[in-house]
Amino acid sequence: MRVPDLLATLGMMFVLVGLQRIPTEGNSIATGMALPGGGTAQGTFSAAFLALGRHRLWDLVPLSVVFLVAIAVLVWVFLELTRHGRLMYATGSNAQAAALAGVDVDRYRVLAYVLSGVLASVGGILLAARLGRGDVASGNNLLLDSVAAALIGYAVLGASRPNAFGTAIGALFVGILLQGLTMLNAPYYTQDFVKGAVLVVALVFTFALTGRRAGARA
Repeated sequence: MRVPDLLATLGMMFVLVGLQRIPTEGNSIATGMALPGGGTAQGTFSAAFLALGRHRLWDLVPLSVVFLVAIAVLVWVFLELTRHGRLMYATGSNAQAAALAGVDVDRYRVLAYVLSGVLASVGGILLAARLGRGDVASGNNLLLDSVAAALIGYAVLGASRPNAFGTAIGALFVGILLQGLTMLNAPYYTQDFVKGAVLVVALVFTFALTGRRAGARA
């Protein structure tokens, strides 16, 4: 029995989020947090750890953006300039054709999800450093942002295929858009509407470009 990848990912996400809430009874891991015995946590986050998410180079560029660019370059090199990256593209584009060509499809699927998990953990570390606490719910609002960033890169910058630089620029676009709304004092509840609208537009461009590409091949 094969469970669709997306459903398996979402299911495990909810399972792991629930498991991580049990030891802390749903509380965030932070300085001075309440402990089950009634006391408070005495530990503190180191300044070096907090700097990962809060430091700005030349008081302008967040260090997290530097990490984003560096990771985007590494992922681009892997996908575009290595044999394994090209085989991963082939697996994602047409798994059946890749299997007929001799590609170990299951192996590359597992590799893709392992790399995705590692990079997601890096993002979680940077988010915890920025907020100054560890909370499994901190990234809930970023799910739609990440999907929108990937689709923006796919549709606008990737010549109708996923690519590292397009996704990175899509993430910057979404971040700048939301920061602009904050600077304009827009109500917080309008952000979901704006993100949804951006996602719809990105989907329209994605399917339009995919259809055009399929028509050109025909």
